[in-house]
Amino acid sequence: MNERIKLYLDEDAQRTDLIQALRARQVDVLTVSEADMFGEVDDKQLLYARQQGRVIFTFNRGDFVSLHTKWLAGGQHHSGIIVSDQLEVGILLRRLLRLVDAKSADDLHDWLEFLSNWR
Repeated sequence: MNERIKLYLDEDAQRTDLIQALRARQVDVLTVSEADMFGEVDDKQLLYARQQGRVIFTFNRGDFVSLHTKWLAGGQHHSGIIVSDQLEVGILLRRLLRLVDAKSADDLHDWLEFLSNWR
């Protein structure tokens, strides 16, 4: 059995209503604030997510696309990155639930996923 995706929401993505809606649907969510990682650089956020076995969810597309490429080129691994445009919470929720229901944590290992693919 493949393990279900556990999310780690970065500073921009940690919207209270999104967190509550995901948790109400039994999605395991941790925020940078809860992890006491607020203000840390993206590299440290991705490392922390990997150490916790979590897929990072962010609106910071440019930095995390570059970071994904840099890490893989350097032989580093991560637990997955989901990037999205800033959209209404309902849209984000529906897309994240589709993704979490369709993919496992293993599927996203070293993977960069664009939430826009889950319309």
